[in-house]
Amino acid sequence: MGEIKRRKGETFDALLRRFQRHVQMSGKLLQVKKIRFKGKKMNRNKRRESALYRETKRQNYAYLLKTGQLKEEPPRRRN
Repeated sequence: MGEIKRRKGETFDALLRRFQRHVQMSGKLLQVKKIRFKGKKMNRNKRRESALYRETKRQNYAYLLKTGQLKEEPPRRRN
């Protein structure tokens, strides 16, 4: 990205406006917004381990619920 220097006699507001325009025209802001929430891809083994862990936790919870070792809680409200 290019550098924006203050011109002689230029107000801060004008400098800020010029900087914002420069950033918008460069397209960097759009690139950042596109990749903002994109995480790194997990490798195959990590994905598999994570899925197996979730599945075993689900099965364990279902078993405890079925055998009466857990109290059935009412569903939580989301605001």
